Amino acid sequence: MNDSHDSPQPFVSIAGNIAVGKTTLTDIIAERLDWRPFYESVDDNPYLSDFYDDMLRWSFHLQVYFLSKRFQTQRQMALGDRPAIQDRTIYEDAVIFAKSLHEMGNMSHRDWENYWDLFNEMTSYLQKPSVIIYLKASTDTLMTRLAMRGRDFEKRVSPEYLHRLNVAYNRWIDEAQSEFNILTIETDKFNVFNDKDRVDELIGNISDLCC
Repeated sequence: MNDSHDSPQPFVSIAGNIAVGKTTLTDIIAERLDWRPFYESVDDNPYLSDFYDDMLRWSFHLQVYFLSKRFQTQRQMALGDRPAIQDRTIYEDAVIFAKSLHEMGNMSHRDWENYWDLFNEMTSYLQKPSVIIYLKASTDTLMTRLAMRGRDFEKRVSPEYLHRLNVAYNRWIDEAQSEFNILTIETDKFNVFNDKDRVDELIGNISDLCC
């Protein structure tokens, strides 16, 4: 079932690890194409700081919160009156973050099964993104960008955790190629503020793929 318009507006989702540059690119694409931006709930997230203090205690609460917000966002984008760009997808919440937390022992098997059932039921009602842009970066690059933005709770993010997420992202992208239209961008040496030609090329690719 999908209650979107007969001719739904296209929407693009940006996927990628913590601090890879999703929000910055969302801003640029929204401004250049006059699309409506949708952002990840971070600064107003009531669970995030507690989660980094005690992952086992708060992982299920955090992931259900993200799942709910992302479901709302994807429905709004599909029902909107103009194209949209999204900072992080609902699919990453499940197959990257929740799954990794379960594998690390920071989410119980009972909570993981409950979460996975909920995710599958909710996503069965959603229109899929026209394109997923996967921003890829090495663990060293992510740690540098994480330090530069200086959020207190992110000081507890370890290189090992980011590496684990990178491995999970690469596995998911390989498996998802048959289900989604995915555009992978290597960002280790890509500065969206300085590399105007590459930004122009990316904007052109997005327009060609979904408009």
